[in-house]
Amino acid sequence: MIPVWLQAGFWGLFSGGALLIGAAIGYRVELSHRRIAGIMAFGAGVLISALCFELMEEAFKEGGLLATTIGFAAGALVYSAANWGLSFYGAKHRKRSKVQHSSSGEAAGSGMAIAVGALIDGIPESIAIGLSMLAGTGVSLVTVAAIFISNIPEGLSSSAGMKRSGRSAAFIFGIWGTIAIVSGLAALAGYSVFDCFSHEARAATTAIAAGAILAMIADTMLPEAFEGEHNLTGLITAAGFLCAFALSMIAG
Repeated sequence: MIPVWLQAGFWGLFSGGALLIGAAIGYRVELSHRRIAGIMAFGAGVLISALCFELMEEAFKEGGLLATTIGFAAGALVYSAANWGLSFYGAKHRKRSKVQHSSSGEAAGSGMAIAVGALIDGIPESIAIGLSMLAGTGVSLVTVAAIFISNIPEGLSSSAGMKRSGRSAAFIFGIWGTIAIVSGLAALAGYSVFDCFSHEARAATTAIAAGAILAMIADTMLPEAFEGEHNLTGLITAAGFLCAFALSMIAG
């Protein structure tokens, strides 16, 4: 039988691998900005559903309202602060397909900023996967599916924008391949590191991931979606939410 910690790493790598799928689509296929925006809106809805019905609900059940509230607020605050700082180094539009990403001549640190930005987007999601396995009932397939689906438009949008700015295939796929591997390690850590922690600490950590994910959706995914879809953004986001909600109810 495969050890649970190794299963956690696999599911993190699996969900992170969707970034590479999205990057390949964005790099090889010329999709319109509006279509990319629609995919991004759908992915945002999927993630919102997952953090509501999987992460926050589980955090509350495990550690109560106080730990969940503190963790959620901390996650949103830390992510927002990190994202704000990265905006000064060329990663503000890392999920945009239309906005030109800085070239090395315009900002020497932009490539590293994009990579760090992708890390702060993906690590909370992957840790949440590992945490979902601590109950001993296996991985939350709804959480994995939600993160996998949302990672495709993230990789797609960013790689399309980076390609238009002249970034090489090695640069683009190197970033997303690295993030996929780190996602696997983060999921493994989410299970292994927090296995001996108290219920309140686990709940707070799960809520931190939820807060960071919601801040990421508001700061990066929905602006990209609205820029391309405008009046249809809400409807497409709602469709993504409904699909993930239905999956959650069926799996439950």
